[in-house]
Amino acid sequence: MDILGIDEAGRGSVLGPLVIAGVIIPEKMNKILERMGVKDSKRLAPHRRTILSRKLKKMFDYDIVVISALEIDQMRADGINLNDIEKNAMRDLIIKMNPEKAIVDAVDVKAERFQDSLCKSTDVDVVAEHKADDKYIQVSAASIIAKAERDAQIEEINKEYIKMGGIGSGYPSDPTTKEFLTNFTYDEMPDFVRRSWATVSKMK
Repeated sequence: MDILGIDEAGRGSVLGPLVIAGVIIPEKMNKILERMGVKDSKRLAPHRRTILSRKLKKMFDYDIVVISALEIDQMRADGINLNDIEKNAMRDLIIKMNPEKAIVDAVDVKAERFQDSLCKSTDVDVVAEHKADDKYIQVSAASIIAKAERDAQIEEINKEYIKMGGIGSGYPSDPTTKEFLTNFTYDEMPDFVRRSWATVSKMK
């Protein structure tokens, strides 16, 4: 069976895009991916993720959805919460790629509710579980592609601001990211800053 794995990168970041990747992997390829060292992207060094992402993209059908900081802010202003932003992107990927089965990393605290919603909206057999990127190699592969894409975009942004000390990882807990944000007033924030995040909105 050909299975679509889906995962995201950048959900909690205050800078840069949210990236959601989907990759279709035949079950017979699982052992090969294990030998390649495919695992949850968080357990891989950045250069290893980059190499594996390139290999996976050559080997399998994949697609990537990039949702910019500006788009996230606009959707949240329209009353669409982050879980629904992700769920809608995952739904669109499943419909577009039309797999026999899909496995996704559940972003809702109630994984079963998330799963039921995707099953109904896509008419595809969907499995949604917490920590799916650690349990299913298809989702691990998607996590690698998503993280490598986001890393590349963050690195491009970072190059522009290196004279200011760089932007860091983009996550609110990163001291470099926090320091970067202090260079701007709320209204001066660059477009890649998620203004709807509490870290930034309290600077109004």
